[in-house]
Amino acid sequence: MRLILLLLSLTVMSAAAQTGKAPAGETWPDNSVMDAWFQDTTKVDVTTLGRQYVITDYGVVCDSTVVQTAAIQQVIDRAASEGGGVIVIPEGTYLTGALFFKQGTHLHVRGRLKGSDRIIDFPYMTTRIEGETCTYFCALVNADGLDGFTISGTGTIDGNGLSYWQEFWIRRKWNPQCTNKDAQRPRLTYISNSRNVTVQDVHLVNSPFWTNHIYKCDHVRYLDCYIFAPTEQVWAPDPTRGAPSSDAIDIDACTDVLIDGCFMHVNDDAVVLKGGKGTWADQDDTNGDCERILIQNCRYGRVHGCLTLGSESLHDRNVILRNCHTERADRVLWLKMRPDTPQHYEYVLVEHITGRCKRILFIHPWTQFFKPGEREDMPLSRCNNIMLRDILVDAETPIDVKPSDKYELRDITIDGEPLTL
Repeated sequence: MRLILLLLSLTVMSAAAQTGKAPAGETWPDNSVMDAWFQDTTKVDVTTLGRQYVITDYGVVCDSTVVQTAAIQQVIDRAASEGGGVIVIPEGTYLTGALFFKQGTHLHVRGRLKGSDRIIDFPYMTTRIEGETCTYFCALVNADGLDGFTISGTGTIDGNGLSYWQEFWIRRKWNPQCTNKDAQRPRLTYISNSRNVTVQDVHLVNSPFWTNHIYKCDHVRYLDCYIFAPTEQVWAPDPTRGAPSSDAIDIDACTDVLIDGCFMHVNDDAVVLKGGKGTWADQDDTNGDCERILIQNCRYGRVHGCLTLGSESLHDRNVILRNCHTERADRVLWLKMRPDTPQHYEYVLVEHITGRCKRILFIHPWTQFFKPGEREDMPLSRCNNIMLRDILVDAETPIDVKPSDKYELRDITIDGEPLTL
């Protein structure tokens, strides 16, 4: 049915809807002042980032069949040793395993950077995955401890995920309890412990696992990116299967993140907030909070959730989703409540959303792969100050909220009216 949640007249547009930018002096849901940084959607001028290192000038050949990881990494290392610069992927297709960018280096994609379909081309190392710091396989594009790292260009970073997806579904058929880690797959990009990062204009497609993962970063911008993974037809025995766990953007223990003007169509959640999981997750310094996250002016194809908090989240605060359009989302806002983890989601605003979906607000206990531990002082999980307004969406079941003795829900409002549970 058509659900119309209107706080303002449809003839009156907000300043944000008119300009696509946060108005000066705008505030977060808790009424703290939004920093002017969130108003800046200016693209990075690649010509200001230093010398351009076109990989074909340094022995890399245009070949979609030969893995050239070492040759491309040598170009990155050379640029870093010479003071930094832009690694340019020219027209054509270039097959590679894991690449590691260093301070002062950047990635500019004009052609297609294509990932190997063999996991051996992605070293396993200490990394971050599914709310845990552990040993796992690295991503296709990796950046750690960098200031000012940029990925740009209108070309494509292609994860070449088909073999990985099929192997996952075969494993899941053989063992229904198969987890994401059991099926060994690389992510497309992993940026950690970095700041002042911009990912702009690029096509990020066919990731074997999560598409973009940022961890313990601040001041990260995704501008006008195209993020895609197929949602069906990847495994012949069951054509309804798509690319498993191909989340568009996973924000893990990060602050100050802007996502503006992106298109997302993936076989899982679109923007996901993470930060840790487990009974003692709040006492582990490798975990952390997500705070000051702004998603605006985006379009969604088919996704499980436009904005999802959890399932591996601890504390998320001051999160805004606005001025977006969804065509086939299962949920607009999904709050995953994990029984084995102390979680707190607060001051979340969803406004000015159009299109169609199955559910607008979905809050249920999480039921997949969790292990409660014994803890006498286990905090009660909470959701508070969750606000939805000016939602104009066709929804099958607009509000689907399930109370539980495992969490507390309060101050949830729709167009200023309290949600009755």
